[in-house]
Amino acid sequence: MLEAGGRRRSQPAPPHVVFEALTEPDRDPARRWLLLLNDEQPPRVIAAEQPNSVVWSSLWAKRPDAQIRFDLAADGTGGTRLGWTLLVVEPLPDSSNLGHMRKRINELINANLRYTFGQ
Repeated sequence: MLEAGGRRRSQPAPPHVVFEALTEPDRDPARRWLLLLNDEQPPRVIAAEQPNSVVWSSLWAKRPDAQIRFDLAADGTGGTRLGWTLLVVEPLPDSSNLGHMRKRINELINANLRYTFGQ
Protein backbone atom coordinates (compact mmCIF):
# COMPACT_ATOMS: atom_id res chain seq x y z
CA MET A 1 0.00 0.00 0.00
CA LEU A 2 1.10 3.54 -0.71
CA GLU A 3 0.92 6.44 1.73
CA ALA A 4 -1.38 8.98 0.11
CA GLY A 5 -1.48 11.57 2.89
CA GLY A 6 -1.40 12.09 6.59
CA ARG A 7 -1.31 14.51 9.46
CA ARG A 8 -0.27 14.51 13.10
CA ARG A 9 -1.88 16.66 15.78
CA SER A 10 -2.49 16.59 19.50
CA GLN A 11 -5.79 15.51 21.00
CA PRO A 12 -6.61 16.64 24.55
CA ALA A 13 -7.64 13.18 25.79
CA PRO A 14 -5.15 10.47 26.88
CA PRO A 15 -4.24 7.68 24.43
CA HIS A 16 -6.53 5.04 25.95
CA VAL A 17 -9.55 7.34 25.55
CA VAL A 18 -8.67 8.25 21.95
CA PHE A 19 -8.07 4.56 21.20
CA GLU A 20 -11.54 3.73 22.53
CA ALA A 21 -13.12 6.50 20.45
CA LEU A 22 -11.45 5.18 17.29
CA THR A 23 -12.34 1.54 17.92
CA GLU A 24 -15.92 2.27 19.02
CA PRO A 25 -16.89 5.54 17.31
CA ASP A 26 -20.64 5.15 18.01
CA ARG A 27 -20.19 4.12 21.64
CA ASP A 28 -21.61 7.34 23.09
CA PRO A 29 -24.68 8.64 21.20
CA ALA A 30 -24.46 11.94 23.09
CA ARG A 31 -20.95 12.54 21.68
CA ARG A 32 -21.29 11.53 18.03
CA TRP A 33 -18.34 12.55 15.95
CA LEU A 34 -18.19 10.09 13.04
CA LEU A 35 -20.67 12.03 10.93
CA LEU A 36 -20.49 10.51 7.46
CA LEU A 37 -21.42 12.01 4.11
CA ASN A 38 -23.68 10.30 1.56
CA ASP A 39 -20.71 8.81 -0.31
CA GLU A 40 -19.15 7.39 2.86
CA GLN A 41 -19.67 4.20 4.85
CA PRO A 42 -18.83 3.34 8.46
CA PRO A 43 -15.31 1.92 8.76
CA ARG A 44 -14.47 -1.45 10.26
CA VAL A 45 -11.54 -1.84 12.61
CA ILE A 46 -9.24 -4.23 10.76
CA ALA A 47 -6.31 -4.06 13.18
CA ALA A 48 -5.69 -2.56 16.60
CA GLU A 49 -2.91 -2.59 19.16
CA GLN A 50 -4.09 -0.94 22.35
CA PRO A 51 -3.36 1.91 22.92
CA ASN A 52 -0.83 2.54 20.13
CA SER A 53 -2.51 1.96 16.77
CA VAL A 54 -5.78 1.40 14.94
CA VAL A 55 -6.38 0.60 11.27
CA TRP A 56 -9.74 1.32 9.68
CA SER A 57 -11.18 -0.06 6.47
CA SER A 58 -12.17 2.42 3.78
CA LEU A 59 -14.75 5.13 4.34
CA TRP A 60 -15.46 5.18 0.60
CA ALA A 61 -17.29 2.48 -1.37
CA LYS A 62 -15.63 3.84 -4.52
CA ARG A 63 -12.19 3.11 -2.97
CA PRO A 64 -12.68 -0.10 -0.98
CA ASP A 65 -8.90 -0.65 -1.04
CA ALA A 66 -8.21 2.44 1.07
CA GLN A 67 -7.24 2.12 4.72
CA ILE A 68 -6.64 4.69 7.43
CA ARG A 69 -3.92 3.98 9.98
CA PHE A 70 -3.89 5.85 13.28
CA ASP A 71 -0.78 6.07 15.44
CA LEU A 72 -1.23 7.20 19.04
CA ALA A 73 1.36 8.29 21.59
CA ALA A 74 1.24 10.17 24.87
CA ASP A 75 2.17 13.80 24.31
CA GLY A 76 3.66 14.47 27.77
CA THR A 77 0.81 16.75 28.87
CA GLY A 78 -1.87 14.12 29.48
CA GLY A 79 -3.08 14.23 25.88
CA THR A 80 -2.37 12.20 22.77
CA ARG A 81 -0.21 12.84 19.77
CA LEU A 82 -2.48 11.35 17.08
CA GLY A 83 -1.36 10.77 13.53
CA TRP A 84 -3.42 9.46 10.65
CA THR A 85 -2.13 8.03 7.38
CA LEU A 86 -4.25 7.36 4.31
CA LEU A 87 -3.12 4.17 2.57
CA VAL A 88 -4.21 3.18 -0.95
CA VAL A 89 -3.22 0.75 -3.66
CA GLU A 90 -2.36 1.91 -7.15
CA PRO A 91 -3.71 3.60 -9.09
CA LEU A 92 -3.76 6.62 -6.83
CA PRO A 93 -6.99 8.61 -6.79
CA ASP A 94 -6.96 11.66 -9.03
CA SER A 95 -5.89 14.84 -7.24
CA SER A 96 -9.46 16.06 -6.68
CA ASN A 97 -10.61 12.79 -5.07
CA LEU A 98 -7.40 12.46 -3.10
CA GLY A 99 -7.83 15.99 -1.75
CA HIS A 100 -11.42 15.18 -0.77
CA MET A 101 -10.36 12.00 1.05
CA ARG A 102 -7.61 13.78 2.98
CA LYS A 103 -9.89 16.67 3.88
CA ARG A 104 -12.62 14.34 5.17
CA ILE A 105 -10.26 12.36 7.39
CA ASN A 106 -8.86 15.60 8.76
CA GLU A 107 -12.38 16.97 9.45
CA LEU A 108 -13.48 13.80 11.20
CA ILE A 109 -10.35 13.44 13.33
CA ASN A 110 -8.95 16.93 13.88
CA ALA A 111 -12.30 18.69 14.12
CA ASN A 112 -15.21 16.38 15.03
CA LEU A 113 -13.31 13.98 17.31
CA ARG A 114 -11.30 16.80 18.88
CA TYR A 115 -14.49 18.76 19.70
CA THR A 116 -15.93 15.78 21.62
CA PHE A 117 -12.98 16.17 24.00
CA GLY A 118 -13.80 19.83 24.60
CA GLN A 119 -11.46 21.59 22.18
